[in-house]
Amino acid sequence: MKLIGMKKFAILSVGAFAALVIQAQTIAKPATNENFRGLSTPSEKVVWASGTHGTYVKTIDGGQHWNVAQVPDSASLDFRDVQAFSADLAYLLAAGPGEQSRIYKTNDGGKTWSLQFTNKDPKGFFDCMAFWDRDHGIAVGDPVDGKFQLIKTENGGKDWKPIPPASLPAAIAGEGAFAASGTCIAVQGKKDVWFVTGGAAARVFHSQDAGATWSVAETPIVHGEASAGIFSVAFRDRSHGVIAGGDYKQPTKETTSLAFSEDGGKTWLPSKLSPQTYFSAVAYPGGIVAAGTAQYASAQDITGIKWDVFMLLVDTKSAEQKPAQLNAIALSRDGSNVWVIGAEGAIFRLNPRLSKK
Repeated sequence: MKLIGMKKFAILSVGAFAALVIQAQTIAKPATNENFRGLSTPSEKVVWASGTHGTYVKTIDGGQHWNVAQVPDSASLDFRDVQAFSADLAYLLAAGPGEQSRIYKTNDGGKTWSLQFTNKDPKGFFDCMAFWDRDHGIAVGDPVDGKFQLIKTENGGKDWKPIPPASLPAAIAGEGAFAASGTCIAVQGKKDVWFVTGGAAARVFHSQDAGATWSVAETPIVHGEASAGIFSVAFRDRSHGVIAGGDYKQPTKETTSLAFSEDGGKTWLPSKLSPQTYFSAVAYPGGIVAAGTAQYASAQDITGIKWDVFMLLVDTKSAEQKPAQLNAIALSRDGSNVWVIGAEGAIFRLNPRLSKK
């Protein structure tokens, strides 16, 4: 599908902190109004996004043209995560109760899809997935009988095997993961993996052996309500990580929603960046970018004091503009673009100057 209305979009600054210079902002609008939450940028030009009613979109020319499609027989599914490795190879994770949690794979750019995994436990609900490489991946679901559900593959999804619950620390009653942006789990290297929680607790689970054994760390992120906790985790290397969250029912409330680690996730310190409101997704290439329902924010350093906070505006049919409802964020592989997605088919491309230290 050809890009509709490739044009400048408005940015309303709500914090003039001059921490990051934003260049040539453009809006890339595929011909769909589905709600996007899954985002993957395997190369400078290739971007995949996924969302409601079995929908996914793909560009292979950096947003000049988009293909809008639907996985066959998936209109009832909500694809909350997509992990792509090229214009041809991608995985989709549908989040939902019971058999609505599924994983699909394509090797031909979406011409055909194979259903690789269907959750058979009616109490289960899978939230997000991550891949070390195109063959080795892991997915996390909410607790069942007191333990988080995790599955992993070592052969490109031909087999998704459950990680034995006995190897996991117990979940706290009322603790779960958020299927908000496909970023509640992150991997590094060949074996490191972290996933984050919310609700009754805001914790980070970490495995250094691809899920065989786990440790768990407390964090200062706000929690206690079912709508609050950690929504996203990102690591720029094995040691340096960031977590982001808050309370999605109070997206503009300032609270402790951002923290960082310099020891691989053993300890987490609250960030001094201000203001801190709700963020559903974060990326951490050296500088930091984050997105939430009400705003997009960026800074050169997680340990800094202030950052630029922007409200992204989209055109409506009445020619008026309204704030975009943002869900997920990702950087292109070469770091030249930040992609942000959200409700009503919103896809933004920003060209920031980010530190890659």
